[in-house]
Amino acid sequence: MFSLGSWLPALPGLAWGWALLDALLQGLVGACAVSVLCSLLKVYLYIQCANNPERQAEKEAMAARRPLLEPLQVLVLTAVLALVGSRVAALVVLEFSLRAVSTILSLKGAHSSQLYLLCQYSLGCGVSCGLSFLLEGAPHRSWNLALAAGLAGLLALHARRLARHVCALYELHSRQRYCGVCILLLAAGHGIPRLLRNALAVTFAVADLAAVELINRDFLSTGEAVRFWTPLSICYTLLVVYMQEESRHSTGRGAAFRTVVMRMGGLFILLLTVGRWTDILHVFVSLLGELWCLLHSGVLLESCCRQVRGGQPRATRGEGWGQPQGHPERPLGSSL
Repeated sequence: MFSLGSWLPALPGLAWGWALLDALLQGLVGACAVSVLCSLLKVYLYIQCANNPERQAEKEAMAARRPLLEPLQVLVLTAVLALVGSRVAALVVLEFSLRAVSTILSLKGAHSSQLYLLCQYSLGCGVSCGLSFLLEGAPHRSWNLALAAGLAGLLALHARRLARHVCALYELHSRQRYCGVCILLLAAGHGIPRLLRNALAVTFAVADLAAVELINRDFLSTGEAVRFWTPLSICYTLLVVYMQEESRHSTGRGAAFRTVVMRMGGLFILLLTVGRWTDILHVFVSLLGELWCLLHSGVLLESCCRQVRGGQPRATRGEGWGQPQGHPERPLGSSL
Protein backbone atom coordinates (compact mmCIF):
# COMPACT_ATOMS: atom_id res chain seq x y z
CA MET A 1 0.00 0.00 0.00
CA PHE A 2 2.82 2.39 0.88
CA SER A 3 6.32 2.53 -0.56
CA LEU A 4 9.32 4.67 0.23
CA GLY A 5 8.62 7.02 -2.68
CA SER A 6 4.82 6.98 -2.75
CA TRP A 7 4.54 10.35 -1.01
CA LEU A 8 7.14 12.09 -3.20
CA PRO A 9 6.41 13.84 -6.52
CA ALA A 10 7.35 12.07 -9.75
CA LEU A 11 10.64 13.80 -10.51
CA PRO A 12 12.77 12.74 -13.51
CA GLY A 13 15.69 11.45 -11.45
CA LEU A 14 13.65 9.94 -8.64
CA ALA A 15 13.29 6.48 -10.21
CA TRP A 16 17.06 6.32 -10.67
CA GLY A 17 17.53 7.34 -7.06
CA TRP A 18 15.32 4.55 -5.74
CA ALA A 19 17.04 2.06 -8.04
CA LEU A 20 20.38 3.12 -6.57
CA LEU A 21 19.00 2.73 -3.05
CA ASP A 22 17.76 -0.77 -3.87
CA ALA A 23 21.16 -1.67 -5.33
CA LEU A 24 22.93 -0.43 -2.20
CA LEU A 25 20.59 -2.40 0.05
CA GLN A 26 21.14 -5.56 -2.02
CA GLY A 27 24.88 -5.00 -1.82
CA LEU A 28 24.67 -4.51 1.94
CA VAL A 29 22.84 -7.82 2.40
CA GLY A 30 25.48 -9.58 0.29
CA ALA A 31 28.32 -7.92 2.21
CA CYS A 32 26.77 -8.97 5.53
CA ALA A 33 26.51 -12.56 4.27
CA VAL A 34 30.24 -12.50 3.47
CA SER A 35 30.97 -11.04 6.91
CA VAL A 36 29.05 -13.87 8.62
CA LEU A 37 30.95 -16.46 6.55
CA CYS A 38 34.33 -14.98 7.47
CA SER A 39 33.44 -14.68 11.17
CA LEU A 40 32.35 -18.32 11.45
CA LEU A 41 35.42 -19.50 9.55
CA LYS A 42 37.60 -17.42 11.87
CA VAL A 43 36.00 -19.12 14.87
CA TYR A 44 36.58 -22.58 13.38
CA LEU A 45 40.19 -21.95 12.34
CA TYR A 46 41.08 -20.23 15.62
CA ILE A 47 39.88 -23.21 17.66
CA GLN A 48 41.86 -25.54 15.39
CA CYS A 49 44.99 -23.46 15.97
CA ALA A 50 44.34 -23.34 19.73
CA ASN A 51 44.26 -27.14 19.76
CA ASN A 52 47.63 -27.38 17.98
CA PRO A 53 50.78 -26.05 19.70
CA GLU A 54 52.56 -25.83 16.33
CA ARG A 55 50.07 -23.23 15.06
CA GLN A 56 50.33 -20.64 17.82
CA ALA A 57 51.65 -17.97 15.44
CA GLU A 58 48.56 -18.37 13.25
CA LYS A 59 46.35 -18.15 16.34
CA GLU A 60 47.98 -14.90 17.43
CA ALA A 61 47.60 -13.43 13.94
CA MET A 62 43.88 -14.22 13.95
CA ALA A 63 43.44 -12.75 17.43
CA ALA A 64 45.04 -9.42 16.47
CA ARG A 65 42.53 -6.59 16.90
CA ARG A 66 41.61 -4.67 13.74
CA PRO A 67 38.62 -2.56 14.81
CA LEU A 68 38.31 -0.56 11.57
CA LEU A 69 38.93 -3.36 9.08
CA GLU A 70 35.60 -5.16 9.46
CA PRO A 71 33.37 -2.08 8.91
CA LEU A 72 35.60 -1.05 6.01
CA GLN A 73 35.23 -4.52 4.48
CA VAL A 74 31.43 -4.26 4.62
CA LEU A 75 31.39 -0.74 3.18
CA VAL A 76 33.73 -1.50 0.28
CA LEU A 77 31.99 -4.76 -0.58
CA THR A 78 28.58 -3.06 -0.43
CA ALA A 79 29.75 -0.45 -2.93
CA VAL A 80 31.28 -3.06 -5.25
CA LEU A 81 28.19 -5.28 -5.23
CA ALA A 82 25.97 -2.25 -5.86
CA LEU A 83 28.07 -1.25 -8.88
CA VAL A 84 28.24 -4.68 -10.49
CA GLY A 85 25.38 -5.32 -12.88
CA SER A 86 23.10 -8.31 -12.48
CA ARG A 87 24.40 -9.86 -15.71
CA VAL A 88 28.05 -10.06 -14.62
CA ALA A 89 27.06 -11.01 -11.06
CA ALA A 90 25.04 -13.90 -12.51
CA LEU A 91 28.02 -15.05 -14.59
CA VAL A 92 30.28 -14.95 -11.52
CA VAL A 93 27.77 -17.08 -9.59
CA LEU A 94 27.47 -19.69 -12.35
CA GLU A 95 31.24 -19.92 -12.80
CA PHE A 96 31.87 -20.45 -9.10
CA SER A 97 29.07 -23.02 -8.81
CA LEU A 98 30.60 -25.08 -11.61
CA ARG A 99 34.05 -24.81 -10.04
CA ALA A 100 32.72 -25.66 -6.57
CA VAL A 101 30.98 -28.81 -7.83
CA SER A 102 34.19 -29.91 -9.54
CA THR A 103 36.25 -29.26 -6.39
CA ILE A 104 33.81 -31.07 -4.10
CA LEU A 105 33.79 -34.12 -6.36
CA SER A 106 37.60 -34.18 -6.38
CA LEU A 107 37.72 -33.97 -2.55
CA LYS A 108 35.55 -37.13 -2.27
CA GLY A 109 33.49 -36.08 0.73
CA ALA A 110 36.11 -34.04 2.62
CA HIS A 111 35.65 -30.33 3.20
CA SER A 112 37.97 -27.50 2.23
CA SER A 113 38.07 -24.35 4.34
CA GLN A 114 39.98 -22.68 1.52
CA LEU A 115 37.01 -23.15 -0.81
CA TYR A 116 34.81 -21.27 1.66
CA LEU A 117 37.22 -18.34 1.61
CA LEU A 118 37.42 -18.34 -2.19
CA CYS A 119 33.63 -18.10 -2.48
CA GLN A 120 33.32 -14.79 -0.61
CA TYR A 121 32.71 -12.49 -3.56
CA SER A 122 30.66 -15.12 -5.39
CA LEU A 123 28.47 -15.44 -2.28
CA GLY A 124 27.86 -11.70 -2.28
CA CYS A 125 26.94 -11.81 -5.97
CA GLY A 126 24.70 -14.82 -5.34
CA VAL A 127 22.77 -13.09 -2.55
CA SER A 128 22.41 -9.97 -4.70
CA CYS A 129 21.16 -12.01 -7.69
CA GLY A 130 18.74 -13.96 -5.53
CA LEU A 131 17.24 -10.81 -4.02
CA SER A 132 17.01 -9.13 -7.42
CA PHE A 133 15.13 -12.11 -8.84
CA LEU A 134 12.86 -12.85 -5.86
CA LEU A 135 11.83 -9.21 -5.35
CA GLU A 136 11.45 -8.28 -9.01
CA GLY A 137 8.14 -6.47 -9.43
CA ALA A 138 7.36 -6.58 -5.70
CA PRO A 139 5.14 -3.63 -4.62
CA HIS A 140 7.20 -3.01 -1.47
CA ARG A 141 10.63 -3.90 -2.83
CA SER A 142 12.52 -1.14 -1.02
CA TRP A 143 10.89 -1.93 2.31
CA ASN A 144 11.65 -5.63 1.89
CA LEU A 145 15.27 -4.89 1.08
CA ALA A 146 15.56 -2.54 4.06
CA LEU A 147 14.19 -5.26 6.35
CA ALA A 148 16.56 -7.84 4.84
CA ALA A 149 19.51 -5.47 5.28
CA GLY A 150 18.59 -4.88 8.92
CA LEU A 151 18.33 -8.58 9.69
CA ALA A 152 21.55 -9.35 7.80
CA GLY A 153 23.38 -6.58 9.64
CA LEU A 154 22.17 -7.90 12.99
CA LEU A 155 23.33 -11.41 12.12
CA ALA A 156 26.71 -10.13 10.93
CA LEU A 157 27.14 -8.11 14.13
CA HIS A 158 26.48 -11.12 16.36
CA ALA A 159 28.79 -13.32 14.28
CA ARG A 160 31.55 -10.73 14.61
CA ARG A 161 31.02 -10.54 18.37
CA LEU A 162 31.25 -14.32 18.56
CA ALA A 163 34.57 -14.26 16.70
CA ARG A 164 35.94 -11.56 19.02
CA HIS A 165 34.77 -13.50 22.08
CA VAL A 166 36.42 -16.70 20.88
CA CYS A 167 39.71 -15.01 20.01
CA ALA A 168 39.87 -13.28 23.39
CA LEU A 169 38.48 -15.84 25.84
CA TYR A 170 38.08 -19.29 24.28
CA GLU A 171 41.24 -20.79 25.76
CA LEU A 172 40.39 -19.55 29.26
CA HIS A 173 36.74 -20.55 29.09
CA SER A 174 37.47 -23.97 27.59
CA ARG A 175 39.65 -24.72 30.64
CA GLN A 176 37.34 -23.31 33.28
CA ARG A 177 34.10 -24.55 31.66
CA TYR A 178 31.90 -21.65 32.79
CA CYS A 179 30.95 -20.11 29.44
CA GLY A 180 28.03 -21.71 27.64
CA VAL A 181 29.12 -20.45 24.22
CA CYS A 182 32.65 -21.82 24.54
CA ILE A 183 31.39 -25.13 25.97
CA LEU A 184 29.08 -25.45 22.96
CA LEU A 185 31.97 -24.73 20.58
CA LEU A 186 34.16 -27.19 22.47
CA ALA A 187 31.56 -29.91 21.99
CA ALA A 188 30.14 -29.10 18.56
CA GLY A 189 32.49 -26.59 16.93
CA HIS A 190 33.70 -29.24 14.48
CA GLY A 191 30.26 -29.00 12.85
CA ILE A 192 30.81 -25.42 11.65
CA PRO A 193 32.03 -26.52 8.17
CA ARG A 194 28.98 -28.73 7.75
CA LEU A 195 26.72 -25.83 8.75
CA LEU A 196 28.43 -23.53 6.25
CA ARG A 197 28.32 -26.17 3.53
CA ASN A 198 24.57 -26.66 3.90
CA ALA A 199 23.87 -22.92 4.05
CA LEU A 200 26.03 -22.23 1.00
CA ALA A 201 24.44 -25.10 -0.93
CA VAL A 202 20.96 -23.61 -0.43
CA THR A 203 22.17 -20.09 -1.20
CA PHE A 204 23.93 -21.02 -4.43
CA ALA A 205 21.06 -23.27 -5.55
CA VAL A 206 18.70 -20.29 -5.39
CA ALA A 207 21.36 -17.99 -6.85
CA ASP A 208 21.98 -20.30 -9.82
CA LEU A 209 18.28 -20.37 -10.72
CA ALA A 210 18.12 -16.60 -10.39
CA ALA A 211 21.30 -16.17 -12.45
CA VAL A 212 19.99 -18.24 -15.36
CA GLU A 213 16.71 -16.31 -15.36
CA LEU A 214 18.45 -12.91 -15.14
CA ILE A 215 20.68 -13.76 -18.10
CA ASN A 216 17.93 -15.27 -20.28
CA ARG A 217 15.59 -12.31 -19.91
CA ASP A 218 17.92 -10.22 -22.12
CA PHE A 219 17.48 -12.52 -25.12
CA LEU A 220 14.73 -11.94 -27.66
CA SER A 221 15.06 -15.31 -29.38
CA THR A 222 16.40 -18.81 -28.86
CA GLY A 223 19.16 -18.15 -31.39
CA GLU A 224 20.55 -15.28 -29.32
CA ALA A 225 20.51 -17.46 -26.22
CA VAL A 226 22.37 -20.26 -28.02
CA ARG A 227 24.99 -17.83 -29.35
CA PHE A 228 25.62 -16.69 -25.78
CA TRP A 229 25.44 -19.94 -23.81
CA THR A 230 27.57 -22.03 -26.21
CA PRO A 231 30.83 -20.02 -25.87
CA LEU A 232 30.05 -19.47 -22.19
CA SER A 233 29.83 -23.21 -21.52
CA ILE A 234 33.06 -23.89 -23.43
CA CYS A 235 34.90 -21.06 -21.65
CA TYR A 236 33.78 -22.13 -18.19
CA THR A 237 34.60 -25.79 -18.81
CA LEU A 238 38.13 -24.92 -19.93
CA LEU A 239 38.57 -22.61 -16.93
CA VAL A 240 37.48 -25.30 -14.48
CA VAL A 241 39.80 -27.90 -16.02
CA TYR A 242 42.75 -25.49 -15.98
CA MET A 243 42.17 -24.39 -12.38
CA GLN A 244 41.83 -27.97 -11.17
CA GLU A 245 45.23 -28.78 -12.66
CA GLU A 246 46.70 -25.58 -11.25
CA SER A 247 45.45 -26.35 -7.74
CA ARG A 248 47.18 -29.74 -7.78
CA HIS A 249 50.59 -28.22 -8.52
CA SER A 250 50.52 -25.04 -6.44
CA THR A 251 48.94 -23.85 -3.21
CA GLY A 252 49.09 -20.69 -1.18
CA ARG A 253 47.87 -17.14 -1.49
CA GLY A 254 49.72 -16.60 -4.75
CA ALA A 255 47.81 -19.43 -6.39
CA ALA A 256 44.52 -17.99 -5.13
CA PHE A 257 45.29 -14.58 -6.62
CA ARG A 258 46.35 -16.15 -9.93
CA THR A 259 43.10 -18.09 -10.01
CA VAL A 260 41.09 -14.89 -9.56
CA VAL A 261 42.96 -13.12 -12.35
CA MET A 262 42.53 -16.13 -14.64
CA ARG A 263 38.79 -16.35 -13.95
CA MET A 264 38.16 -12.66 -14.51
CA GLY A 265 40.42 -12.70 -17.58
CA GLY A 266 38.41 -15.52 -19.12
CA LEU A 267 35.16 -13.72 -18.37
CA PHE A 268 36.58 -10.50 -19.85
CA ILE A 269 37.54 -12.22 -23.12
CA LEU A 270 34.14 -13.91 -23.31
CA LEU A 271 32.23 -10.66 -22.83
CA LEU A 272 34.37 -8.92 -25.44
CA THR A 273 32.70 -11.17 -28.00
CA VAL A 274 29.15 -11.65 -26.66
CA GLY A 275 28.72 -8.92 -24.04
CA ARG A 276 28.16 -5.19 -23.78
CA TRP A 277 30.63 -2.47 -22.88
CA THR A 278 28.99 -2.06 -19.46
CA ASP A 279 29.60 -5.76 -18.82
CA ILE A 280 33.32 -5.26 -19.46
CA LEU A 281 33.40 -2.41 -16.95
CA HIS A 282 31.61 -4.60 -14.41
CA VAL A 283 34.23 -7.33 -14.90
CA PHE A 284 36.93 -4.91 -13.72
CA VAL A 285 34.78 -3.97 -10.72
CA SER A 286 34.35 -7.68 -9.97
CA LEU A 287 38.11 -8.18 -10.14
CA LEU A 288 38.56 -5.47 -7.52
CA GLY A 289 35.91 -7.11 -5.36
CA GLU A 290 37.55 -10.54 -5.59
CA LEU A 291 40.99 -9.14 -4.76
CA TRP A 292 39.59 -7.10 -1.87
CA CYS A 293 37.96 -10.16 -0.33
CA LEU A 294 41.19 -12.17 -0.59
CA LEU A 295 43.26 -9.35 0.90
CA HIS A 296 40.84 -8.93 3.80
CA SER A 297 40.93 -12.65 4.62
CA GLY A 298 44.67 -13.02 4.08
CA VAL A 299 45.36 -14.40 7.57
CA LEU A 300 42.62 -17.01 7.29
CA LEU A 301 43.67 -17.97 3.77
CA GLU A 302 47.28 -18.41 4.84
CA SER A 303 46.18 -20.63 7.72
CA CYS A 304 44.19 -22.83 5.33
CA CYS A 305 47.13 -23.05 2.92
CA ARG A 306 49.53 -24.07 5.71
CA GLN A 307 47.09 -26.72 6.82
CA VAL A 308 46.94 -28.13 3.29
CA ARG A 309 50.72 -28.04 2.87
CA GLY A 310 51.24 -29.64 6.27
CA GLY A 311 48.78 -32.41 5.50
CA GLN A 312 46.95 -31.88 8.78
CA PRO A 313 43.72 -33.81 9.16
CA ARG A 314 40.44 -32.01 8.82
CA ALA A 315 38.30 -32.10 11.94
CA THR A 316 35.05 -32.96 10.20
CA ARG A 317 33.90 -35.54 12.75
CA GLY A 318 35.51 -34.10 15.84
CA GLU A 319 38.94 -35.74 15.49
CA GLY A 320 41.49 -33.65 17.34
CA TRP A 321 38.75 -31.29 18.50
CA GLY A 322 38.60 -30.57 22.19
CA GLN A 323 40.71 -29.14 24.97
CA PRO A 324 43.43 -26.67 23.84
CA GLN A 325 46.84 -28.34 23.88
CA GLY A 326 48.94 -27.91 26.97
CA HIS A 327 46.03 -27.64 29.40
CA PRO A 328 44.62 -30.67 31.26
CA GLU A 329 40.95 -31.32 30.79
CA ARG A 330 38.82 -30.79 33.86
CA PRO A 331 35.49 -32.42 34.67
CA LEU A 332 32.48 -30.48 33.48
CA GLY A 333 31.24 -29.62 36.97
CA SER A 334 34.61 -28.93 38.59
CA SER A 335 34.41 -25.14 38.26
CA LEU A 336 30.68 -24.71 38.89
